[in-house]
This record gives sequence, C-alpha cells and structure tokens, in this order.
Amino acid sequence: MSESLYETLGVSKGATSDEIKKAYRRLARKYHPDINKDPGAEDKFKEINAAYEILSDEKKRAQYDQYGDSMFGGQNFHDFAQGSADMGDLNEILRNIFSGGFGGGGAKFSSGFGGGFEGFSSAGFGGFGAMDLDINAKVSIPFDVAITGGEHRINFNGESLKIKIPSGINDGEKLRIKGKGNSANGRTGDLILSVSIEPSDEYERDGDDLYKDVEIPLKTMMFGGKVAIHTFKKDVTIKIAENSKTGTKIRLKGYGVQNRKSGIYGDLYLKARIKLPDIHELDPKLVEILREKLPE
Repeated sequence: MSESLYETLGVSKGATSDEIKKAYRRLARKYHPDINKDPGAEDKFKEINAAYEILSDEKKRAQYDQYGDSMFGGQNFHDFAQGSADMGDLNEILRNIFSGGFGGGGAKFSSGFGGGFEGFSSAGFGGFGAMDLDINAKVSIPFDVAITGGEHRINFNGESLKIKIPSGINDGEKLRIKGKGNSANGRTGDLILSVSIEPSDEYERDGDDLYKDVEIPLKTMMFGGKVAIHTFKKDVTIKIAENSKTGTKIRLKGYGVQNRKSGIYGDLYLKARIKLPDIHELDPKLVEILREKLPE
C-alpha cells in the first residue's frame, strides 16, 4: 500500500500526532499563498491541508490506513488531487469519500507581527478549517519584571497590549493571551507568547537563586562593619566581618526568586569585592603613612 498521504506531509506511517502537526505547520508556512507567490503554491497548500485534515483525525486516518490509495481510485494522493478538474472541488470530493465532512468554512489566513515578535499562525484555507487559530510569537521581558512579576506592555499587530507577568517566570515559558489570535467561522484563537528574559547588568540567575557582586569599602573589609544592600524583596543591612577577603560569599536566605510551583523563595548570594578609595582623595599625610607602612 502506498503511503502517499504521509509522503505529502513528509512523515512516516508511524508518525505521532505531534510529528504530523509539526510537519504540517512547516509545509503550510512554506507554501501558503500569502507567503509563497510561486505558481502552484496555492494548489500545493490545499493538498497539504487535505492530507493533514485526514491524518489529524483518528477515524479518517484509520480509514486511509485500511484502504490506502484505493480510496482515490488507485491513484496516489498527489495525482488524485492534481487531477481534479478544479482544486476547489477537492473539499467536496474528500467529504464524500470519508463521509465525515471537512467543514466548509472558507476562512482566510491572516498574519503579521508587531515590534519584536517572531511567529507563525493560520486559520485555515479553502474550506479546510483544521489549522490552529492560535498565534505563536516571542517576546522579551526585562529581568526585574521576570523576577518580581507585574504588568508589562507590548505592541502586537499595531495594538498596545497590557499583559500580566507572573513572578519567577522562567526563560522559555509561555503565556496565553485569550482572544488575540486569528478568527474564523465565529471562533477566535489566542496569542501564545514564548518568553525570553533579558540579561541583567547586576544579577545572574540560576534557577531560583540569584548571584550579585557587591563592592565593600576597603575600611569595612579591613575593620568590619555594616553595609546596606538592595534586593528585589527589600533593602537589608549585612554585617561584614573584620579582615574579610575579596571574593567572600554571603548568603541571604529567601531573597532569591519565588518558585512558581512551591511558592518558596530561593537564595541571594553576594560576592564581596573590595572598593578601593581614590588615593587623590585621601589625606596626604595618610597617603605617606600608607606608602611607608603598608606591607609589600
């Protein structure tokens, strides 16, 4: 038995539903007539849609797996589709063959991404309504917003949208914005944002823990004292031990990122670095004493 439907989508007969969907999306992007202006792209796109409509439906796929190309008069699917008097008739012909109906919507594809977004979506074409109405896109958010959460405004398709960022969101997580996808047949999909977190000049993040370098005055490092530190939760005062060395690590328990599942905060690790004074701002007599008395 020929596996022409699978060949149309470039997958094996044993492909999973996810593999079929991924292959379909890739080909739909390539041949969509709004994107591909080559002659024949529209017919190829309809053929891809028809193949996906069959293989994405368990009952239709089972019928095809059982009867194969005999359902198309013994022709492989490509020849059968191309041999139709009009590709517009393909919908009706396949509806009759599979007796399940493909749903005659005639929805139109819409696309377009506002500043900083990448993505692909579609809402069906030529009567085949199997395509996802959701729009997938990428969005960058500031590091501090990812840690603390809050509202963040984005521009999408010329529209200013206010989205809510949960605290502790991770790079690569997705946010679903209801009702901002494509529309077809009285239905509207969602906008699905894949989050990319911008780097911070001050912090590094490892899971729920944060790391930060802190400059400590030379006098405090030598003789000990207290230093005020700004954190995402609140300002705190830490104690520096006498004769501390550069690179000394200080752990602030519970001052890291709040885990979205457990609600437990990670830790903030401070790495002390000596802040040397400007020698030109010191008392000249002190400079002379230091020059003479400091060990080599």
